[in-house]
Amino acid sequence: METGNHTSTSQFILLGLSSRPERQELIFGLFLFMYLVGATGNLLIILAIGSDSHLHMPMYFFLSNLSLVDFCFISATVPKMLANIQTQTRSISYGGCLAQIYFCILLASMDNFLLTAMAYDRYVAICQPLHYSTTMSLPACALMLGSAWLLANLHSLLHTLLMAQLDFCASNVIPYFFCDLVPLLQLSCSNTLPNQLMILLVGGLIVLIPFLGILASYVHIVSAVLKVPSARGKQKAFSTCGSHLAVVILFYGTITGVYLSPSPSHSADKDSLASVMYMVVTPTLNPFIYCLRNKDMKGALWKLVSVKAAFHEL
Repeated sequence: METGNHTSTSQFILLGLSSRPERQELIFGLFLFMYLVGATGNLLIILAIGSDSHLHMPMYFFLSNLSLVDFCFISATVPKMLANIQTQTRSISYGGCLAQIYFCILLASMDNFLLTAMAYDRYVAICQPLHYSTTMSLPACALMLGSAWLLANLHSLLHTLLMAQLDFCASNVIPYFFCDLVPLLQLSCSNTLPNQLMILLVGGLIVLIPFLGILASYVHIVSAVLKVPSARGKQKAFSTCGSHLAVVILFYGTITGVYLSPSPSHSADKDSLASVMYMVVTPTLNPFIYCLRNKDMKGALWKLVSVKAAFHEL
């Protein structure tokens, strides 16, 4: 069959998490709550870091960018889902679907790169403290961040353009609450081999190389910390990595559950619920993980809230 830019499908139907009408109010309330909590938490972290000069250092520079990406991540899918529930429609336009794919891949890739940059920052701080100020200088951090955005955009653009070449002439029903690559490929009546190869090769490298970088950083960190003679010194060193390590486990754990679990265990319901974990739950929990385990972030947030309270009293 000849492929091209033409499609007989002008819109797709997003089934969401449940087709039962009696559950829609519960789902709406739950996702609205998670969205508000996640958006507020991530924006507070950005404001706290920006307003506290003591946090103007590489680790918090990357954390503020991670919070920005997580805010955009949940904003790329959840508002559309809430609007569909509220208006009792499940449709999304063809262009809207491609836009969701673009931004979801872009932001997931950025999460991946930022977590790697933060792991490298901890590696340099613990294993090469004397070189920290030069290795993690502002120009170096800006270069890492700019390179990450460039690679993430190219990766996202590649998959979006390949998807735009496909024809959809059969079912237009997506068993997810957002547009994702895999279910869309399953709906296409074109040859999807190039798309699948790019997902396997490029997508695999985008995930695997940063993950190996994080793994290598922590191997060196653990090795260096174990050489510290005092128990208090070891605890202090590990405490600086605890929040980041928890977020890494949460992020890669949910990604593995969605995309790398054995095929026989896949089902539309399981995949949809798993996608909620990395698309909504993970970005919502990240601010709490960093704030609960980081005294500097707690202090900055408390200072920010106190200043706002004093301003309102005036």
